[in-house]
Amino acid sequence: MEYTDLLGFAAAVFTSLRMPPDRARAAARALCYGDLTGMTSHGLTNLTRLYLPLFEEGRVDPEAEPRRIADRGAAVLLDARGALGLWLAEAAMDLACERAATFGIGMVSVRGATHAGCAGHHALRAVERSMIGLVTANCGGQRIARPPGGALAMLGTNPLSVAAPAGQHPPFVLDMSTTAAPTGRVRQAAREGRTIPEGLLAGDDGAAVTDPAAFDEGRAHLLWLGGEAGQYKGFGLGIAVEVLSAVVSGAGLGAHPDALCGDGGPGGRDDDIGFCTVAIAPGALRTGADADAGTLFGALLDCPPADPAEPVRYPGWHEHRRARERRRRGVPLSGELYGELREVAACHGVPAPALLEFS
Repeated sequence: MEYTDLLGFAAAVFTSLRMPPDRARAAARALCYGDLTGMTSHGLTNLTRLYLPLFEEGRVDPEAEPRRIADRGAAVLLDARGALGLWLAEAAMDLACERAATFGIGMVSVRGATHAGCAGHHALRAVERSMIGLVTANCGGQRIARPPGGALAMLGTNPLSVAAPAGQHPPFVLDMSTTAAPTGRVRQAAREGRTIPEGLLAGDDGAAVTDPAAFDEGRAHLLWLGGEAGQYKGFGLGIAVEVLSAVVSGAGLGAHPDALCGDGGPGGRDDDIGFCTVAIAPGALRTGADADAGTLFGALLDCPPADPAEPVRYPGWHEHRRARERRRRGVPLSGELYGELREVAACHGVPAPALLEFS
């Protein structure tokens, strides 16, 4: 599929749901970023599974006007008032960049939002302005993962992203959940009938589970990043994201006394999501940061590989090259997903994206 066709299609769907056109296009950019970069579990597959249900259930306000609660110059607090996080996270990062241009750093903290999509997309907005971007997001009141040694789910997957310019090289983009895998990847494997590696899910007895369907069936719970020996690192990062995203903003907390009444499995709803967007402008502090970034990432790329067939790369490199190629040659979609998009187009009275190729 032509990337511009996919973008136009997604924007038209959001516009049909009463979103203003500029916000609909921003939401489409965030959603299609997953397919453009190869993170298909976080792309258009979520249109019918995550975003359209938000509108159908009245959990998102397509015309919401976020309200500025506090403005301290370099730091701003916004109440999203139920706005779609896909566009609002981008707008929040743009505002953070504006403040960073003046103060050297800008932070926009948001509460009352809905799912924002790939954090890396929003962090990259800062890179476009030669700044460093940081994005964290909690899952509102949704609880998916248990503390190590705990019997109840208390926190969400709590993703974070850091993006930075890399001189003449592709930007650095770290985009990760603090659990061993995001739920979208587990569910994608279940839909495709694939097993998943050990270390992502475990049963109540602690034994590894490789059947991804076991998660939604309540037979397995999601583990933290770091595996058995390093799970406290992933858990600690998950808490850090909760602090930055929810404690700072006043968004819904995952770890809350309400969770103590649960049965151990995932619960709560991903409403009142909080996120934190930060832009840092090294150029406001000193000269030479751009050159140093080029040196840093160039040295990493020049590191002799242990296997000559596998050169050393850093997070974001492959995604950048894949996005560049797909903008030129088209974005591959599965036949199943293309069929879903045609049904969405018919339902919402918008043209379906033209088919180039799908695999």
